[in-house]
Amino acid sequence: MRRRRTIPWILMLALIVPLSAAEAKKSKKDQAESEAAEDEPKMSSGTFTGLEFRSIGPALMSGRIADIAVHPKDQSVWYVAVGSGNLWKTTNAGTTWQPIFDDQGAYSIGDVTIDPSNPEIVWVGTGENVGGRHVGYGDGVYRSLDGGASWENMGLESSEHIGNIVIHPKDSNMVYVAAQGPLWSAGGERGLYKTTDGGATWEKILGGGEYTGVNEVHMDPRDANVLYASTHQKARNVAALVNGGPESGVHKSTDGGKTWRELENGLPKEDMGKIGMAISPINPDVVYATIETPQRQIFVYRSTNSGESWEKGADVGYSGTGPHYYQEIFASPHKFDRLYHMNPRISLSEDGGKSWSPLGEKYKHGDSHAMVFDPNDPDYLLVGSDGGLYETWDHAQNWKFVANLPVTQFYKVAVDYDEPFYNLVGGTQDNNTQYGPSRTDNVHGIRNSDWSVTLFGDGHQPAIDPT
Repeated sequence: MRRRRTIPWILMLALIVPLSAAEAKKSKKDQAESEAAEDEPKMSSGTFTGLEFRSIGPALMSGRIADIAVHPKDQSVWYVAVGSGNLWKTTNAGTTWQPIFDDQGAYSIGDVTIDPSNPEIVWVGTGENVGGRHVGYGDGVYRSLDGGASWENMGLESSEHIGNIVIHPKDSNMVYVAAQGPLWSAGGERGLYKTTDGGATWEKILGGGEYTGVNEVHMDPRDANVLYASTHQKARNVAALVNGGPESGVHKSTDGGKTWRELENGLPKEDMGKIGMAISPINPDVVYATIETPQRQIFVYRSTNSGESWEKGADVGYSGTGPHYYQEIFASPHKFDRLYHMNPRISLSEDGGKSWSPLGEKYKHGDSHAMVFDPNDPDYLLVGSDGGLYETWDHAQNWKFVANLPVTQFYKVAVDYDEPFYNLVGGTQDNNTQYGPSRTDNVHGIRNSDWSVTLFGDGHQPAIDPT
C-alpha cells in the first residue's frame, strides 16, 4: 500500500521541478525587461506616437514671409517661404494651401527658387535672411525634383542663414548660393558657394573673414557668366549688432565666379552695412545697390554701365527696426527705373532712386520682405510681410489679405482654466498678443472671430491668474 502511495508523490515532484525552473526563467526575463525599461528615458519619441497635432489657428493674422516664388508657366502656383513656419504651396493662387516642408530638418526658410529651365525643380535655402534676435537658423539647402513632393538636403549644413539662390537658366546642375553664415557666432559656411553637379559638391568662390558672408547674388539675364554679389561683415550678440565692416562691398565676376573684383567707383569709402541689389529687367546694364551707412541711413546707388561706376540717390528713409531686417530692392519688369524698397513701409521710386515716396499700404501690414510681379499685369503685386501675404491689382491703391495662411510666430504661450474648453494666450512676432479657444462646439470649428487681441504691437509674455 505504501509503495502505491509513493507514485503520485513522485509524479507531483516531477511536475513541480520543471515548473519552478520555468518560473525562475520567466522571473529573470521580467527582471531584465524591468531593468532595461528603467535605463530608457522616461520620454522618447515613442511616448508621443499616438498623439497628432491639430490646428487651432489663429488665421486672424498670418506671419512673417521671407520669400515667394511663382511658377513661370502657371501663375496660380506659388511657393511661399515663411521665416518661422516652413514652406507652403498653393496651386490655385492662395485659395488653399499645403505645407510641404514639415518633415525636413529646419522650420526657418530664407529663400525659395524655381529652376527656370525645369519648374519642377525647386531649391530651398533654410535659415531666415535677416539679422533680428527672433530668427530661426537652418541646416543647409534642399532640392526637390518633383515640385515639392519630396526633398533632399544638398549640403551647406552649417550655413545657418541663406540670402538667396540663383540657378543657371540652361543648366540645372549649376547653382549659386549666397550664404550669410551663423548669426550668433563666427565661422560656419559663409560666403558665395557654387555647384556644377547639382549639389553633390560645393566650391566657395567668394567670401572674407570669419564674420563675412554673402547677402545676395544676382545674374545678368543676358549673360550667365556675369554675376554681382554683395558681401556683408557683421557680428551680433543679445545686446548689440555690429552690422557692417571693411569687408562689406559689391563684387562682380565675368567668368561665372572664377574671379572677382570689388566695385568701388562712386560707392561709399566708409564701412558699409547690409547691401541689397537688383538688375533692371528692362535694361540689364542698369544695376541698383541699396547700401546701409554707419549713420544707419539707406541710399540706393545706381550704375548705368554694369557696375563700373555708380551715382548716389536719395536717402530712402527708415524708422523702427534697422536695415538688418530689410534691404531687399525690386526693379519693375514693366516700367524702367521703377523701384520698390522693402522696409517698415514700402518705398517707391519712379526715377531710379533719385527720389522716394510711400507706395501706399492702407489696411496692409507693414514690414515687408518679399515681392513678385505678374509679367502680364503692371498693376499687380504680391507682397510678403510680417503679417502674411497681400495682393493688389491696382498698384497699391487697395490690398487683399490672404487670410488662410496660419503661420503666426508665437514667442510665449499660456493657458487659462475655462470650462468646458480652456483658452490660450500668446505673444506673437509683430502681430500683437492673441487670445483664443482650444476647442469649440461650433460645427465649423474654431473661427477667426473666436480669437481676439489683448495687447497690440510686438508679442508680450502673458500669464493668467490660476484662480
